[in-house]
Amino acid sequence: MQQAEIQRSSTIQSVQRAIMLLKAFDGAVELGVSELGRKVNLHKSTVSRLLATLEHEGLVERVAGSDKYRLGFELIRLAGMVPYFPDVREASRPVLVELAESSRETVNLAVLDGDEVVNVEQISGPHLVRDTNWVGRRTLLHCVANGKVLLAFRPPAERERIAFGPLPHYTERTIIDPVRLVKELDDVRRRGYAVALGEIEDGLNAIAAPVGGPAGVVIAAVSVSGPAYRVTPDRVPALGALAIDAARRIAVRMGSTP
Repeated sequence: MQQAEIQRSSTIQSVQRAIMLLKAFDGAVELGVSELGRKVNLHKSTVSRLLATLEHEGLVERVAGSDKYRLGFELIRLAGMVPYFPDVREASRPVLVELAESSRETVNLAVLDGDEVVNVEQISGPHLVRDTNWVGRRTLLHCVANGKVLLAFRPPAERERIAFGPLPHYTERTIIDPVRLVKELDDVRRRGYAVALGEIEDGLNAIAAPVGGPAGVVIAAVSVSGPAYRVTPDRVPALGALAIDAARRIAVRMGSTP
């Protein structure tokens, strides 16, 4: 038997098709069932069944408010388990350490998971007056700097869905006006960083910048945070510049072009 025939006979068709669907997202952020069907030459009903299984396992996720899908957060976790694979935490850590030293404040790395932002790494600054560990903590997107960054660079329909959905109120500074939030997200994209001044906790200020992935998609956010008496409004531009520089360096380490 020819080698090619041996390989075909030992291939499980459904697994092969599922892998084809995952690979079809190469260069595309979001795809619908029909688009995927055309890319892999499969009927819509077959694609739908495969996507349902992949979604159940966290390998893809449905984009809220639409009929499209994107790659799921579980792929990031699995990629991080591959030996020597430079996952975002590993790639970012040296840069985060340098950012904490230059800003002299606490630095966090966060990723988007559904409609929440998840902090996956933290480097504490030299000041230990207020040293809260945010690793593993989930927050909504509208009230923290790293959440605003991740939301600002999502597709317009998703930005509006979040902005005009429920916006819980945490402090007097929390933005709960949808129009104001949409405008702020526009400002984030324009200047390249987000700011949250006492919006999730009184007296806690933060600045965050987006980390781009190899396909140009924002995959994470890097933030600098500290108490309001240190992270003052007049320091925001300088800290924003530091965060932008750190985010770009992390992106390069992840394989993006500068």
